[in-house]
Amino acid sequence: MKNQVLTQEEDRIKFSKILKEKMKKGFVIVERNDKLPFAVLSKKGQKVNHNVNFIFSCATLGLWSIPWMYQSFVSSREKRILVAIDEDGNTFEDKCF
Repeated sequence: MKNQVLTQEEDRIKFSKILKEKMKKGFVIVERNDKLPFAVLSKKGQKVNHNVNFIFSCATLGLWSIPWMYQSFVSSREKRILVAIDEDGNTFEDKCF
């Protein structure tokens, strides 16, 4: 019984450390459940300066349009992830849609 309580406490400590690391990277906790343990984290996308990207694209004869499109479609989206601990005590991270 003591061994099971110790492993649950170790899992909670490991879970808290992972959440702290993610929060340092700019994520915010949207939902958290300590019983199961899982948390849904969210990070806002980056703002794209289209004026500067247009100037770079003109200066490079359109070559800069590829990174500009990537920046506009991928980097500017909000990111949501699920961080959880399974029954074996392993942590995993998955994308939320």
